[in-house]
Amino acid sequence: MEFDLGDLNAFIAVARAKGFRDAARASDTSASGLSEAVRRLETQLGVRLLNRTTRSVVPTEVGQRLLERLGPALNEVETALDVVNGFRNRPAGTLRLNVPVSATRLTLPAIVPPFLAAYPDIRVEIVAEDRFVDIVAAGFDAGIRYDERLEQDMVAVPIGPRIQRFAAAASPAYLDRCGRPEHPRDLLNHACLRGRTTSGALTPWEFEHDGETVRVEPSGPLVVQIGGAVDLLVEAAIAGTGILLLFEEWLRPHFESGVLEPILEPWWQTFSGPFLYYPSRRLLPAPLRAFVDFIRSSNQ
Repeated sequence: MEFDLGDLNAFIAVARAKGFRDAARASDTSASGLSEAVRRLETQLGVRLLNRTTRSVVPTEVGQRLLERLGPALNEVETALDVVNGFRNRPAGTLRLNVPVSATRLTLPAIVPPFLAAYPDIRVEIVAEDRFVDIVAAGFDAGIRYDERLEQDMVAVPIGPRIQRFAAAASPAYLDRCGRPEHPRDLLNHACLRGRTTSGALTPWEFEHDGETVRVEPSGPLVVQIGGAVDLLVEAAIAGTGILLLFEEWLRPHFESGVLEPILEPWWQTFSGPFLYYPSRRLLPAPLRAFVDFIRSSNQ
């Protein structure tokens, strides 16, 4: 048998206040509404719970026993609901994100630490991988991807730098030994360090300058799967093995230290920055809502 919690609360309020009017004032409702709720509960139970006179309302014996058992039980329900309210009013819980490896290096370091400092009751769990994942089926709250990989039914919020570039680079020792390319097609005569996508494809290297787009398919001694192995490409380039093409921000510290030298800079291709994406605007989990709001305030 199912009971309406509102009817049970109405009975408790009237029994404790010893009257419908006083209970109505205390609960900010109407006496007639409380009376109807109690009558509905009595009908469902098949017993009288309250003895009513013109001067007083007191529980019957069975009503008193019900009151004694219901009070603690409904207090537990209220406590449980307060926990939910706490999640809404003071965000807490776990935020699970699926992101590309590049985001863990270039986007999230400037965002996650201050976010966690602002919301100490939230825990962030991040899985970094470069294959495309159905975040809903995989149990993630949100993901980070670039616009060409976003599904149309996803909500997208800009996160991190809005303009990025791919930079070509090699060690000064390699360039002194093999020459400095002056045009992207010159790369066909150089040792190039390549990345393979999770689908197995070796994507062409693309360059743009003054409205001209050039795609080349260079070859070289080292190919790694894009993701965690990209650091090996960087180290190989620093060691003088060949030329690589990677995010400019990833290579910037190595430009500044001098272990890598930028090449073909006028041809570096620009593209829009990444987006945080998630499946719905309605009733977001509190940790995700806090993260979205934090990102939007940071972008202002």
